[in-house]
Amino acid sequence: MMNQKLLIVDDQDDLRRMLRIALGYGKYVMFEADNGADALDIAEREHPDVILLDVMMPGGLDGFEVCRRIRQLAKTSEYMPYVAQLTARQQTADIEAGRAAGANIYIIKPYSPMRLVEIIESRANASATMTVVRPGP
Repeated sequence: MMNQKLLIVDDQDDLRRMLRIALGYGKYVMFEADNGADALDIAEREHPDVILLDVMMPGGLDGFEVCRRIRQLAKTSEYMPYVAQLTARQQTADIEAGRAAGANIYIIKPYSPMRLVEIIESRANASATMTVVRPGP
C-alpha cells in the first residue's frame, strides 16, 4: 500500500486527526479537506486512490454531490477512486443517495477505526454494488 494516496474529507478536525492516526502515518500519502469544494480540488489535482468522505459538510457541497462530481470526473479521465462515505445518516433514502452518487461503501457512524482500516485495506475485493456498514461489533 505504500505510495497510495488517501483523501480525508470531514469538517471536524478531531475526526480527521483520528483517521490519520488509525490509518498510520507514512502508510499513505494523505490529503485533507474540511469542505466539498476543497475536496474536489484535491481529487482533481492529486487523484487519490481512496477518499473517506463525510456526507454532511458546510459550504454548499455535501458528500453526495462531491461523490457524484468525482464519478463524473472518472468518466472523462479514467480516474476511479474508492469512495467510502462516513456518516451518521442511516435512513433508507440516505443510503440510496449514497448508492446513486456512486459510493463504494457507506459506513454509518459510530464505526470502529480498526474496522475502517480493514475495509480500506481490503478494498481490492470490493464488489460492484455499494456495501453498507452499520454500527456494531
